[in-house]
Amino acid sequence: MPIDAWVREEVEIPEGVDVTVEGNVVNIKGPKGELQREFKYPGVKVFTEDGKVVVFKEFPRRKDIAIARTFKAHIANMLRGVTEGFTYRLKVVYSHFPMTVKVQGDEVVIENFLGEKNPRRAKILPGVSVKVTGSEVIVEGIDREAVGQTAANIEQATRITKWDRRVFQDGIYIVDKAGKPIKF
Repeated sequence: MPIDAWVREEVEIPEGVDVTVEGNVVNIKGPKGELQREFKYPGVKVFTEDGKVVVFKEFPRRKDIAIARTFKAHIANMLRGVTEGFTYRLKVVYSHFPMTVKVQGDEVVIENFLGEKNPRRAKILPGVSVKVTGSEVIVEGIDREAVGQTAANIEQATRITKWDRRVFQDGIYIVDKAGKPIKF
């Protein structure tokens, strides 16, 4: 199968979304907010054309094609973020020591985890909101990477080492990513 003389990846711009490209910087403004990101790689061009965002590269190698498709995926995530947003659901699980989870400023504070005296803390990235209702933690935002990293920070804050995970199942676990349940 011969490689084409160019690679061209396109993403449709939804109605109500404004996309501007200045050099390597893509700015996307939608009903939920605004996202900006720099897409920089030698020879790869990003521009708008006929209601689409186009990622283009002449005489691509395998890595160039991979980069173009990665840029396309990032742009599609940005478009989805400013129109729909992203939501992660986490479940607070404890069997031995009742823990309390609360949001303080830009941190999630987990108290009494496995009977520990000092609270554990997880950083909330800018542009992400965290709500705690009972045994459920909801992480929402328009930037997919920031929302995912915040959920991972919360999950990692309660990671157990040197204890049998089959017995001590206490922790906070991601159970739902953007409406898709996670299987354990």
